[in-house]
Amino acid sequence: MKKLFWFFGVVLVLYLVGINTLPSYVESKRNPVKTAGPYKVSAEAQAIYDRLDFISDLHCDALLWGRDLTKRGTRGHVDFPRMREAHVGLEMFTIVSKSPSGQNMKRNTADTFDNITPLTIAKGEGPWNWFSLVNRAVSQSEDLADFVAEEGEKAIFIKSKADLEKLIEARKSDKEVIGAMLGIEGGHALEGKIENLDVVYNAGVRMIGPTHFFDNEFGGSAHGENGEGLTDFGKAAVKRMNELGIFVDLAHSSPAIVDDVLNLSSAPVIVSHTGIRAVLDSPRNLSDEQINKITAKGGIIGIAFFDMAVGEPELPNIIASIKHVRDLVGIEYVALGSDYDGSVAVPFDITGLPLIVEGLINAGFTEEEIRAVMGENVKRFFLENLK
Repeated sequence: MKKLFWFFGVVLVLYLVGINTLPSYVESKRNPVKTAGPYKVSAEAQAIYDRLDFISDLHCDALLWGRDLTKRGTRGHVDFPRMREAHVGLEMFTIVSKSPSGQNMKRNTADTFDNITPLTIAKGEGPWNWFSLVNRAVSQSEDLADFVAEEGEKAIFIKSKADLEKLIEARKSDKEVIGAMLGIEGGHALEGKIENLDVVYNAGVRMIGPTHFFDNEFGGSAHGENGEGLTDFGKAAVKRMNELGIFVDLAHSSPAIVDDVLNLSSAPVIVSHTGIRAVLDSPRNLSDEQINKITAKGGIIGIAFFDMAVGEPELPNIIASIKHVRDLVGIEYVALGSDYDGSVAVPFDITGLPLIVEGLINAGFTEEEIRAVMGENVKRFFLENLK
């Protein structure tokens, strides 16, 4: 009995040590910043940045790592204090519930080891999250709600057009007020059950990508095996998402799903974090044909910040991607979609957003165009389409 007591005692100590050290170690390796701040830009760029009324980003996976987002972090890319330092008014926090071992841009299967399960255990989450993807999604939703609640009147969980209007009004007198929206990366989190759309909607989710890195019940991933379009489940899910007011996010979807969603959805779509094939030819990036189809239906396209989406060096290629969309379909359809904290190396964290303004100035963008890209397009899109 004494030996058994000591055994479980050692196991408990190792578990507690793991909770305090393993997630932070993993994140420090998976989410590096290539150039640390503080970041310096020209006086002209800083002046324009300081005049921006609404800055927004369409994709960030910070909820995955178990950090307290109300505290300024020493790792990763985004938290509430750094949002405020960067004058960011609205961030879309996205939920990752499963990630295949050996994840790559070309071909993945859902049958490989899941990277998120050991991270879930290491963060100290209960067994109900170890074996359920929808429980993981709800848990991360509750985390965001708790962070927002802890901020009092300084943060708003955006679930409706009325919430967004409240945020816009609040920021007129207090730029410290920030907004947080919630999305899911990969419809596998629904576990093949339409009723789980209502579960995650009630938890605050307002955007879902049908697929992430592998094929699932919705259909084919851009990085999966079958390349198929929407399944019967996927079609029913898109219709229910339209009814509820959950946006479809076409990042990571197969070309066939892109076409099927655009033919089926009664609401405009989002591509929350992507590159452009004209800048970097990759299976995860959009062709000119897709850009035309998405924007013809009123959709919005967020440009990602990492090398596998835009190439290296990142900053000039981010600017080139934004410019390509502008020149192809118009400035009103392009936005920022960083993929911050998404297991990617980025050139700068969220406090480095003035560097994008400087890059846009150097590329000949007007101040009005810069305002559109940096957040006004996102504000307009949600004001027009949020229920």
